[in-house]
Amino acid sequence: MGPRGLDTGGLELVEAPDTIAMDEKPAEAVRAKPDASLVVACRAVADRRADAVVSAGNTGAMLAAGLLHLRRLPNVLRPAIAVPIPAANGPSVLLDSGANADARPEHLLQFGHMGAVFAEEVLGIARPEVRLLSIGEEAEKGNQLTLEAHALLAESGLRFAGNAESRDLLAGAADVVVCDGFTGNVALKLLEGTIRTLLDALRAEIAATPRGKLGGLLIRPAAARLRTRLDPDTYGGAYLLGLRGLAVIAHGNSSRVAIANAIRLAARGVEHDVVGRLAARLPERRPSAAV
Repeated sequence: MGPRGLDTGGLELVEAPDTIAMDEKPAEAVRAKPDASLVVACRAVADRRADAVVSAGNTGAMLAAGLLHLRRLPNVLRPAIAVPIPAANGPSVLLDSGANADARPEHLLQFGHMGAVFAEEVLGIARPEVRLLSIGEEAEKGNQLTLEAHALLAESGLRFAGNAESRDLLAGAADVVVCDGFTGNVALKLLEGTIRTLLDALRAEIAATPRGKLGGLLIRPAAARLRTRLDPDTYGGAYLLGLRGLAVIAHGNSSRVAIANAIRLAARGVEHDVVGRLAARLPERRPSAAV
Protein backbone atom coordinates (compact mmCIF):
# COMPACT_ATOMS: atom_id res chain seq x y z
CA MET A 1 0.00 0.00 0.00
CA GLY A 2 1.18 3.51 -0.80
CA PRO A 3 0.55 6.70 1.15
CA ARG A 4 -3.07 7.35 2.17
CA GLY A 5 -3.93 3.68 1.76
CA LEU A 6 -3.84 3.70 -2.05
CA ASP A 7 -3.03 0.41 -3.75
CA THR A 8 -0.31 1.34 -6.27
CA GLY A 9 0.09 -2.16 -7.66
CA GLY A 10 3.74 -2.17 -6.67
CA LEU A 11 4.50 1.12 -8.39
CA GLU A 12 6.14 4.03 -6.61
CA LEU A 13 3.64 6.77 -5.77
CA VAL A 14 5.12 10.27 -6.07
CA GLU A 15 2.96 12.98 -4.58
CA ALA A 16 2.52 16.10 -6.70
CA PRO A 17 0.03 18.40 -4.95
CA ASP A 18 -0.05 21.22 -7.51
CA THR A 19 -1.63 21.41 -10.95
CA ILE A 20 -1.15 23.73 -13.92
CA ALA A 21 -4.43 24.84 -15.46
CA MET A 22 -4.95 25.03 -19.21
CA ASP A 23 -5.29 28.83 -19.09
CA GLU A 24 -2.08 29.53 -17.13
CA LYS A 25 1.00 31.02 -18.78
CA PRO A 26 3.20 27.97 -19.33
CA ALA A 27 6.72 29.21 -18.50
CA GLU A 28 5.58 31.20 -15.45
CA ALA A 29 3.48 28.32 -14.13
CA VAL A 30 6.28 25.77 -14.50
CA ARG A 31 8.68 27.93 -12.47
CA ALA A 32 6.06 28.96 -9.89
CA LYS A 33 4.74 25.42 -9.35
CA PRO A 34 7.67 23.01 -9.06
CA ASP A 35 5.35 20.47 -7.39
CA ALA A 36 2.84 20.40 -10.26
CA SER A 37 2.37 16.88 -11.55
CA LEU A 38 3.74 17.39 -15.06
CA VAL A 39 6.80 19.25 -13.69
CA VAL A 40 7.46 16.50 -11.15
CA ALA A 41 7.11 13.90 -13.90
CA CYS A 42 9.61 15.71 -16.15
CA ARG A 43 12.07 15.96 -13.26
CA ALA A 44 11.68 12.23 -12.61
CA VAL A 45 12.77 11.52 -16.21
CA ALA A 46 15.64 14.01 -15.95
CA ASP A 47 16.79 12.34 -12.71
CA ARG A 48 16.46 8.88 -14.34
CA ARG A 49 13.80 7.84 -11.84
CA ALA A 50 11.46 7.28 -14.80
CA ASP A 51 12.02 6.36 -18.44
CA ALA A 52 9.32 8.58 -19.94
CA VAL A 53 6.70 11.18 -19.06
CA VAL A 54 3.13 11.15 -20.40
CA SER A 55 0.84 14.13 -19.90
CA ALA A 56 -2.60 15.22 -21.08
CA GLY A 57 -2.13 18.59 -19.42
CA ASN A 58 -1.20 22.04 -20.68
CA THR A 59 0.91 21.46 -23.83
CA GLY A 60 2.80 24.72 -23.43
CA ALA A 61 3.64 23.83 -19.85
CA MET A 62 4.87 20.40 -20.94
CA LEU A 63 7.13 22.07 -23.48
CA ALA A 64 8.40 24.56 -20.90
CA ALA A 65 9.00 21.83 -18.30
CA GLY A 66 10.73 19.69 -20.90
CA LEU A 67 13.05 22.51 -21.95
CA LEU A 68 13.81 23.40 -18.32
CA HIS A 69 14.38 19.94 -16.90
CA LEU A 70 15.02 17.58 -19.82
CA ARG A 71 16.73 20.16 -22.04
CA ARG A 72 17.29 19.97 -25.77
CA LEU A 73 19.48 17.40 -27.48
CA PRO A 74 22.74 18.76 -28.90
CA ASN A 75 22.18 20.51 -32.25
CA VAL A 76 18.39 20.70 -31.79
CA LEU A 77 17.04 24.18 -32.51
CA ARG A 78 13.44 23.58 -31.43
CA PRO A 79 11.64 20.48 -30.13
CA ALA A 80 8.67 19.40 -32.25
CA ILE A 81 5.48 17.43 -31.62
CA ALA A 82 5.44 14.43 -33.97
CA VAL A 83 1.98 12.93 -34.48
CA PRO A 84 1.37 9.61 -36.28
CA ILE A 85 -1.28 10.16 -38.96
CA PRO A 86 -3.37 7.04 -39.81
CA ALA A 87 -2.76 7.18 -43.56
CA ALA A 88 -4.12 4.66 -46.04
CA ASN A 89 -0.95 2.56 -46.36
CA GLY A 90 0.30 2.88 -42.79
CA PRO A 91 1.16 5.74 -40.45
CA SER A 92 2.96 8.84 -41.59
CA VAL A 93 4.44 11.49 -39.29
CA LEU A 94 3.22 15.11 -39.09
CA LEU A 95 5.55 17.57 -37.37
CA ASP A 96 5.47 20.10 -35.90
CA SER A 97 1.92 19.63 -34.60
CA GLY A 98 1.87 22.37 -32.01
CA ALA A 99 5.13 22.97 -30.14
CA ASN A 100 6.14 26.04 -32.16
CA ALA A 101 3.42 28.38 -33.40
CA ASP A 102 6.12 30.43 -35.12
CA ALA A 103 9.04 28.83 -36.93
CA ARG A 104 11.94 29.70 -39.18
CA PRO A 105 12.89 27.86 -42.39
CA GLU A 106 15.86 26.21 -40.65
CA HIS A 107 13.50 24.86 -38.00
CA LEU A 108 11.37 23.17 -40.67
CA LEU A 109 14.54 21.74 -42.20
CA GLN A 110 15.45 20.18 -38.87
CA PHE A 111 11.88 18.91 -38.38
CA GLY A 112 12.38 17.07 -41.66
CA HIS A 113 15.55 15.43 -40.34
CA MET A 114 13.93 14.53 -37.00
CA GLY A 115 10.85 13.13 -38.71
CA ALA A 116 12.97 11.08 -41.11
CA VAL A 117 15.00 9.56 -38.27
CA PHE A 118 11.80 8.80 -36.36
CA ALA A 119 10.11 7.22 -39.41
CA GLU A 120 13.15 5.12 -40.24
CA GLU A 121 14.14 3.99 -36.75
CA VAL A 122 10.74 3.61 -35.08
CA LEU A 123 8.26 3.00 -37.92
CA GLY A 124 10.75 0.91 -39.89
CA ILE A 125 10.47 2.90 -43.12
CA ALA A 126 13.61 2.70 -45.24
CA ARG A 127 14.55 6.02 -46.85
CA PRO A 128 11.36 7.83 -45.77
CA GLU A 129 9.89 10.36 -48.17
CA VAL A 130 9.59 13.89 -46.80
CA ARG A 131 7.17 16.55 -48.01
CA LEU A 132 6.43 20.12 -46.95
CA LEU A 133 2.82 21.03 -46.12
CA SER A 134 1.71 23.93 -48.29
CA ILE A 135 -1.22 25.29 -50.29
CA GLY A 136 -0.19 23.64 -53.54
CA GLU A 137 2.19 21.01 -54.86
CA GLU A 138 4.10 23.48 -57.01
CA ALA A 139 7.41 24.67 -55.53
CA GLU A 140 6.52 28.32 -56.03
CA LYS A 141 3.31 28.10 -53.97
CA GLY A 142 3.22 29.03 -50.30
CA ASN A 143 4.12 31.85 -47.92
CA GLN A 144 7.63 33.14 -47.30
CA LEU A 145 8.29 30.48 -44.67
CA THR A 146 7.38 27.55 -46.90
CA LEU A 147 9.19 29.00 -49.92
CA GLU A 148 12.44 29.34 -47.97
CA ALA A 149 11.98 26.01 -46.21
CA HIS A 150 11.36 24.32 -49.57
CA ALA A 151 14.73 25.55 -50.83
CA LEU A 152 16.53 24.26 -47.71
CA LEU A 153 14.81 20.87 -47.81
CA ALA A 154 15.61 20.48 -51.51
CA GLU A 155 19.33 20.75 -50.67
CA SER A 156 19.20 18.71 -47.45
CA GLY A 157 20.09 15.23 -48.63
CA LEU A 158 16.71 14.01 -47.39
CA ARG A 159 14.41 12.16 -49.77
CA PHE A 160 12.47 15.37 -50.29
CA ALA A 161 9.56 15.08 -52.75
CA GLY A 162 8.29 18.66 -52.69
CA ASN A 163 5.08 20.12 -51.32
CA ALA A 164 2.00 18.26 -50.09
CA GLU A 165 -1.55 19.52 -49.65
CA SER A 166 -3.58 18.88 -46.50
CA ARG A 167 -6.31 17.04 -48.44
CA ASP A 168 -3.80 14.23 -49.06
CA LEU A 169 -2.75 13.67 -45.43
CA LEU A 170 -5.05 10.69 -44.83
CA ALA A 171 -4.30 9.29 -48.27
CA GLY A 172 -0.60 9.11 -47.36
CA ALA A 173 0.93 12.32 -48.67
CA ALA A 174 4.39 11.22 -47.51
CA ASP A 175 6.13 9.25 -44.78
CA VAL A 176 7.02 12.57 -43.11
CA VAL A 177 5.06 15.81 -43.53
CA VAL A 178 6.73 18.97 -42.24
CA CYS A 179 5.12 22.27 -41.21
CA ASP A 180 5.19 24.95 -38.52
CA GLY A 181 3.35 24.20 -35.28
CA PHE A 182 0.45 26.56 -35.93
CA THR A 183 -0.35 25.00 -39.31
CA GLY A 184 0.22 21.47 -38.02
CA ASN A 185 -2.05 21.90 -35.02
CA VAL A 186 -4.86 23.35 -37.14
CA ALA A 187 -4.51 20.53 -39.69
CA LEU A 188 -4.38 17.84 -36.98
CA LYS A 189 -7.48 19.07 -35.13
CA LEU A 190 -9.39 19.45 -38.41
CA LEU A 191 -8.53 15.85 -39.30
CA GLU A 192 -9.48 14.51 -35.89
CA GLY A 193 -12.75 16.43 -35.75
CA THR A 194 -13.72 15.39 -39.27
CA ILE A 195 -12.93 11.72 -38.62
CA ARG A 196 -14.95 11.62 -35.41
CA THR A 197 -17.89 13.51 -36.93
CA LEU A 198 -18.05 11.20 -39.94
CA LEU A 199 -17.77 8.01 -37.89
CA ASP A 200 -20.45 9.20 -35.45
CA ALA A 201 -22.71 10.24 -38.35
CA LEU A 202 -22.28 6.82 -39.97
CA ARG A 203 -23.22 5.09 -36.73
CA ALA A 204 -26.29 7.30 -36.32
CA GLU A 205 -27.43 6.62 -39.89
CA ILE A 206 -27.06 2.87 -39.45
CA ALA A 207 -29.15 2.94 -36.27
CA ALA A 208 -31.87 5.17 -37.80
CA THR A 209 -33.85 2.45 -39.65
CA PRO A 210 -34.48 -1.30 -39.36
CA ARG A 211 -32.85 -1.85 -42.74
CA GLY A 212 -29.86 0.19 -41.64
CA LYS A 213 -29.53 -1.89 -38.46
CA LEU A 214 -29.58 -5.08 -40.52
CA GLY A 215 -26.93 -3.73 -42.86
CA GLY A 216 -24.95 -2.55 -39.86
CA LEU A 217 -24.68 -6.14 -38.59
CA LEU A 218 -23.10 -7.14 -41.90
CA ILE A 219 -20.56 -4.32 -42.00
CA ARG A 220 -19.83 -4.25 -38.26
CA PRO A 221 -16.40 -5.99 -38.49
CA ALA A 222 -15.23 -3.67 -41.28
CA ALA A 223 -16.62 -0.61 -39.50
CA ALA A 224 -14.85 -1.61 -36.28
CA ARG A 225 -11.53 -1.99 -38.13
CA LEU A 226 -12.01 1.40 -39.77
CA ARG A 227 -12.80 3.09 -36.45
CA THR A 228 -9.77 1.49 -34.81
CA ARG A 229 -7.49 2.66 -37.63
CA LEU A 230 -8.81 6.21 -37.81
CA ASP A 231 -9.71 6.98 -34.20
CA PRO A 232 -7.13 9.34 -32.60
CA ASP A 233 -7.48 7.36 -29.36
CA THR A 234 -5.73 4.45 -31.11
CA TYR A 235 -2.39 6.29 -30.88
CA GLY A 236 -3.29 8.22 -27.75
CA GLY A 237 -0.51 10.76 -27.94
CA ALA A 238 2.45 12.26 -29.76
CA TYR A 239 6.19 12.33 -29.14
CA LEU A 240 7.82 15.62 -28.19
CA LEU A 241 11.00 15.10 -30.21
CA GLY A 242 14.29 16.89 -29.62
CA LEU A 243 14.61 16.60 -25.83
CA ARG A 244 17.14 14.59 -23.81
CA GLY A 245 14.31 12.57 -22.27
CA LEU A 246 11.24 10.90 -23.73
CA ALA A 247 7.99 12.88 -23.47
CA VAL A 248 4.57 11.99 -24.85
CA ILE A 249 1.76 14.55 -25.07
CA ALA A 250 -1.87 13.43 -25.02
CA HIS A 251 -5.09 15.35 -25.63
CA GLY A 252 -6.63 17.24 -22.74
CA ASN A 253 -9.92 15.41 -23.42
CA SER A 254 -8.30 11.99 -23.65
CA SER A 255 -10.39 8.93 -22.82
CA ARG A 256 -9.17 6.03 -20.68
CA VAL A 257 -8.31 4.18 -23.89
CA ALA A 258 -6.32 7.15 -25.21
CA ILE A 259 -4.29 7.47 -21.99
CA ALA A 260 -3.54 3.74 -21.98
CA ASN A 261 -2.39 3.93 -25.60
CA ALA A 262 -0.30 7.04 -24.88
CA ILE A 263 1.51 5.07 -22.17
CA ARG A 264 2.05 2.23 -24.64
CA LEU A 265 3.40 4.76 -27.15
CA ALA A 266 5.86 6.01 -24.52
CA ALA A 267 6.93 2.43 -23.74
CA ARG A 268 7.59 1.77 -27.44
CA GLY A 269 9.66 4.94 -27.59
CA VAL A 270 11.80 3.71 -24.71
CA GLU A 271 12.16 0.24 -26.25
CA HIS A 272 13.25 1.78 -29.57
CA ASP A 273 15.54 4.32 -27.87
CA VAL A 274 13.99 7.25 -29.74
CA VAL A 275 16.06 9.81 -27.83
CA GLY A 276 19.37 8.01 -28.32
CA ARG A 277 18.78 7.41 -32.02
CA LEU A 278 17.84 11.02 -32.65
CA ALA A 279 20.93 12.20 -30.78
CA ALA A 280 23.16 9.89 -32.82
CA ARG A 281 21.70 10.63 -36.24
CA LEU A 282 20.72 14.30 -36.31
CA PRO A 283 23.11 16.30 -38.51
CA GLU A 284 24.94 19.22 -36.95
CA ARG A 285 23.16 22.52 -37.39
CA ARG A 286 24.70 25.35 -39.34
CA PRO A 287 26.57 27.86 -37.15
CA SER A 288 24.57 30.75 -38.61
CA ALA A 289 21.16 29.22 -37.83
CA ALA A 290 19.10 31.29 -35.39
CA VAL A 291 17.04 29.72 -32.64
